[in-house]
Amino acid sequence: MRKLSALRSEISEWEQLLSDSDSAFDLIGLALEENDDSLFDTLVAEVDKLLGKLKDLEFQLVLSGAHDKRNAIIALHSGAGGVESQDWVQMLLRMYLRWAEHRNLRSEILHTSVGDEAGIKNVVLEVSGPHAYGYLKAEKGVHRLVRISPFDADHARHTSFALVEVMPEAEEGVDVEVDSDDLKIEVFKAGGAGGQSVQKNSTAVRITHMPTGIKVSCQNERSQHQNKAIAMRILMSRLMQLEEEERAKKMAQLKGAHIPAEWGNQIRSYVLHPYRMVKDHRTGHETSDADAVLDGGIDDFISSYLTSTVGDQKQA
Repeated sequence: MRKLSALRSEISEWEQLLSDSDSAFDLIGLALEENDDSLFDTLVAEVDKLLGKLKDLEFQLVLSGAHDKRNAIIALHSGAGGVESQDWVQMLLRMYLRWAEHRNLRSEILHTSVGDEAGIKNVVLEVSGPHAYGYLKAEKGVHRLVRISPFDADHARHTSFALVEVMPEAEEGVDVEVDSDDLKIEVFKAGGAGGQSVQKNSTAVRITHMPTGIKVSCQNERSQHQNKAIAMRILMSRLMQLEEEERAKKMAQLKGAHIPAEWGNQIRSYVLHPYRMVKDHRTGHETSDADAVLDGGIDDFISSYLTSTVGDQKQA
């Protein structure tokens, strides 16, 4: 029923655009017949509005992957470099939270492992709303930061790396079926900030999927039951992603090159010194307004990448 409702809504938007276009053509025809130029400004504004709506709807066609309409689960991991990379992860987390806020999407931090000195070692974030995964899949890969380190007394320039994983939210029993006998569930005391009450009881949960070795932890909530439910959601998405990757490898053998989102395959560089520039290495899209990008202004990068993959999607 959800799929049916979404399809009806999509068709309705195209039908409305067609109806509005017909009305505009009729008005243009009437103005030409009566040689009435008083409607010129109104018609120009209407045409611009229609072209803008058409552009939006055409871009939605890019988001036609099997899981593009789903919520997204983002996992950010710090690379080598200790506190530098951990601070970079915290900056990226803020960037994605701000992006979701700009697009009126709901965001929720599911799991956080804080750094020993500053920043975040790794964090799992869920972004919920229309086409959340379809948009955010463009962010999958290694992100590189070049800046003067705020943690270096010598004010030296440092390069930091963070890995961004993006997964569609899986539906248990629909996308992935898991045998409970394949799961090893452990509970332990939560660490990090939160005061003595966090440490008092064993509320944190770690689930290991024995056949694949995938481990998922969650300690954000005060309830063991809540942490277990969240950990299972993340595990399901990781298992679905694993299945997708296996299919992608088989397709790669037929299609040729396949670039995984792994270390060594950086997709974007954020340079804050000696000049300011953010550049996507896949598309060549770049901007000198690094502050706006780090404040969530990544739509142009997402759009540029997704548009560039249309041909690949058609071949697939």
